[in-house]
Amino acid sequence: MGYPTKIQLIKRAKSEQWYINLPSAVAQAMEFERGEVVEWLIEDKQKMILKRDESKLSAEKKKPQTNP
Repeated sequence: MGYPTKIQLIKRAKSEQWYINLPSAVAQAMEFERGEVVEWLIEDKQKMILKRDESKLSAEKKKPQTNP
């Protein structure tokens, strides 16, 4: 299932910034955390890949599980 998203542009006197917001459902499904750093990879003019830091994912897998 896709989630259409608009690209936003904010122009300032000496710069411009482009924004792409993730829909909440996507962020929750990916279990993103506030402040998490990701990397954009450009495959071609039709596809961009959002990549997480693999070392962070490896650390998450190694965390001991706590039972309530």
